[in-house]
Amino acid sequence: MDGDILAAELLEKIDIMSLDSDEMAEFIESTGEKSFRAKQLYGWIHKKLAYSFDEMTNLPKEFREKLNNNCTIDSTSIADVQESADGTRKYLMQLSDGNAVESVLMKYKHGNSVCISTQAGCRMGCKFCASTTGGLDRNLKPSEMLGQIYRIQRATGERVSNVILMGIGEPLDNYANVVKFIKMLSDRNGLNISQRNITLSTCGLVEKLISLVDEHLGITIAISLHAPDDALRRSIMPVACKYSIHDIIKACKYYIEKTGRRITFEYSLMEGVNDRPEHAEKLAGLLYSLNCHVNLIPLNPVKGRMGNRPAGIDIQHFKSMLEKKHINVTIRREMGSDIDAACGQLRNKNKGG
Repeated sequence: MDGDILAAELLEKIDIMSLDSDEMAEFIESTGEKSFRAKQLYGWIHKKLAYSFDEMTNLPKEFREKLNNNCTIDSTSIADVQESADGTRKYLMQLSDGNAVESVLMKYKHGNSVCISTQAGCRMGCKFCASTTGGLDRNLKPSEMLGQIYRIQRATGERVSNVILMGIGEPLDNYANVVKFIKMLSDRNGLNISQRNITLSTCGLVEKLISLVDEHLGITIAISLHAPDDALRRSIMPVACKYSIHDIIKACKYYIEKTGRRITFEYSLMEGVNDRPEHAEKLAGLLYSLNCHVNLIPLNPVKGRMGNRPAGIDIQHFKSMLEKKHINVTIRREMGSDIDAACGQLRNKNKGG
């Protein structure tokens, strides 16, 4: 290389926002710029959340022009916003190729949480979920995951303190990009969000869950379980045909043992499907010896998809049965119930679905 990686002959622009600290240093070295420019450029993108290179006024003008001509930065944009009476905001994020994903801002006393998408679409096929109706279009790049958070934080002027990977897509189906995203999000040279404030929700891709142990991350893992036995789970979640509950629990035990982190199990309650006393009994027996927490989620019904919301008394009874078996359990606080709250609804609406 002749020292100018930004040569005009480059056919595809560099996605500079997806470069981590080390890659940014290598990039700056390849341009012939002074090494301290790497920290400046990284800080502009990941601390000051710059939309454009023109904002980076302490970089030489000639260098900024080269960056403008040959690199991309923050390709996401806010296409639509729905705001709930409780302050929850659901954002439709437009990507550079025309795909769209969803992000949700939830405000709590302890800080702002943002739920992001990790894929455009999803191939898991869960029968109650709107995100999977059109299948998987593609994986998101680290820049596109970061961009959802950066756009929201810049639009609101308020810091995001918690991030949940629970929007459109299966995070572990986009493993390499998601792991890189988590490391960049928690980088002290960027937003520096503690990994303890990052939650990754997965259907339970067993081999990827085991691989996460070797990444030495301090994140919270949430398993989308939704059934206490394989037969019922297969009728709700096609992915259960590949991964048995036994294998998932075994992987969870390994994860807990190696990381010391508690596992959360998400359980969407569907009337007459998985909300009966016998289901609570089975679930308690399954999880009894695990260092875990159960998050009960009263289903937000999606037109044309499986399931209805149980009656409030049935939800409370299910919770009480688990508590009597000494299972740590909560009912998820509902937010944004007056807007297109279920994952994928706003995106489908935008696509005319």
